[in-house]
Amino acid sequence: MHFKDRHEAGIKLAEKLEEYKNSKDVIVLAIPRGGVETGYEIARFLNVKLDIVVTKKIGLHGDEEFAIGSVGPDKKVMLNQETIRIYNVPEEYISRQKREIGKEIERRYKVYKGRYQLQNLKNKIVILTDDGIATGFTTKAAVSYAKSQNPKKIILAVPVSPSDFSNEIKKEVDEFVCLHSTSLFFSISQFYDNFPQLTDEQVKNYLNKANAKNK
Repeated sequence: MHFKDRHEAGIKLAEKLEEYKNSKDVIVLAIPRGGVETGYEIARFLNVKLDIVVTKKIGLHGDEEFAIGSVGPDKKVMLNQETIRIYNVPEEYISRQKREIGKEIERRYKVYKGRYQLQNLKNKIVILTDDGIATGFTTKAAVSYAKSQNPKKIILAVPVSPSDFSNEIKKEVDEFVCLHSTSLFFSISQFYDNFPQLTDEQVKNYLNKANAKNK
């Protein structure tokens, strides 16, 4: 499966979630930056609130794309201890990454929403979304945070995912909606014709535009 861009992927995902249309209990939580375009289309189609859940992976020293863990919006850390052991990652490096990533998460909330304030998800139907899943660490951090807030239901909705992750994450959420899952997975961008990086300003604009309609 191939998508023109994140907007098309979001529209196709939204069609799979039509049963949640116009529900006051539903909130779409998008993982910035790319996931906000996908989330915008889902929230617009369903006529529900769009918000963000900022998570960031901890990359291996010298290869930042290779994830060894992640930091959630509440700054809680998830680590792959086996990978850390194999690559002999120093504790000092991990501690420094925790601090730096925690500051970046706080900065993004302030830029996107005006302040570092996390959502109250109690008794909400939470639709978590991104433009795709690669290593899965940022997604797992988002799921873990959402679960800690005692929501009514957690739905993970993504356009693409590696098949091994798909099988794993189904056990962690109430519903998993994925348009295309495959073992032939190298990067999220391989499934898109257009896959530009979003700026902080674009993310902020999508949030403002989406929620102007739901006030």
